[in-house]
Amino acid sequence: MDYIALPKFELHAHLTGSISRKTLHEVWLRKKQSSETDLEDPLLVMPEGKHDYNLETFFPLFSTYIYGLLTDEESVRYTTTSVLSDFLRDGVCYLELRTTPRATPTLTADAYVTILLSAIAAFEADNPQLHTRLILSVDRRHTPETAAATLALALANRRRGVVGLDLCGDPTAKPRGEVAVFTPVFLEAKRKGLRVTVHFAEAEASGSREELDVLLAWQPDRLGHVIWEDEAAKQEIARRGLCLELCLSCNVRAGMVHGGFEGHHFGEWKDVQGPKISLGTDDVGVFGSPLSNEYRLVAEHFNLDREAICGLARQAIDAIFGDEEEKQRLRCIMWT
Repeated sequence: MDYIALPKFELHAHLTGSISRKTLHEVWLRKKQSSETDLEDPLLVMPEGKHDYNLETFFPLFSTYIYGLLTDEESVRYTTTSVLSDFLRDGVCYLELRTTPRATPTLTADAYVTILLSAIAAFEADNPQLHTRLILSVDRRHTPETAAATLALALANRRRGVVGLDLCGDPTAKPRGEVAVFTPVFLEAKRKGLRVTVHFAEAEASGSREELDVLLAWQPDRLGHVIWEDEAAKQEIARRGLCLELCLSCNVRAGMVHGGFEGHHFGEWKDVQGPKISLGTDDVGVFGSPLSNEYRLVAEHFNLDREAICGLARQAIDAIFGDEEEKQRLRCIMWT
């Protein structure tokens, strides 16, 4: 089966984590030549072929390195366009990129989001087969005020392609179990008609009953990762028929699940009635597995034939944060 040619819909991809090492190296070269950075070459920090990052080594890549490279309009626009090109080449027809709005020495958070949306619009004008929408992320370490500002940015840019709000960030970072401080923001997002997805039970540290109850009370439309949930949460997820954004390579290569690909919880959920599954890459620039490969992996390790793979890909359509017209477009291009 040609997994690249398969029409695919990517709902769990972090923008900065999706930037290839080659593209980061190109940005670094430009900045090094003009003495704009003293960071090391990305090909030394993130050697080609190294994909076994764990939670302790993964998040510092962003906070201490990648964010330090993407500080100006040229680098943000260039890397965004590169990410979109990579997804297009991999046969992705619909993409929801998520990013945490952040200020840099030369950009406000508002300007950062504006540049992203401008780059996305320009790319789509030249490549209409890929439609891309933006999800803005609240980091677990943010203050309630920063979260509220992120929501305000999302609402202000809805007409330009922002479709949802996300909760993300290092699940092992302190303070733990305090996501309830964001409850007013996420409830307001739902009240205003914005869609919500959350990183859910991503690590043992974020899988407490208290936290899962808080996140489920936000009435999220989708859940990301879903690794350390308890039985009560599993039953509630099934009852609601939520969409699960499952990222095999990220979870296995980062040691977040046990038993390799065969032990991934995709196997536990694939036959459960109610929930839908959407395969995602999470951070393809770090873990090195494009979405076509994620479909190949589930076919190989869970014995899925062509019909089952097409049915799996189709499950994501009703879970996208795009409108009904977009869903109909995807139904028309999806293989039978």
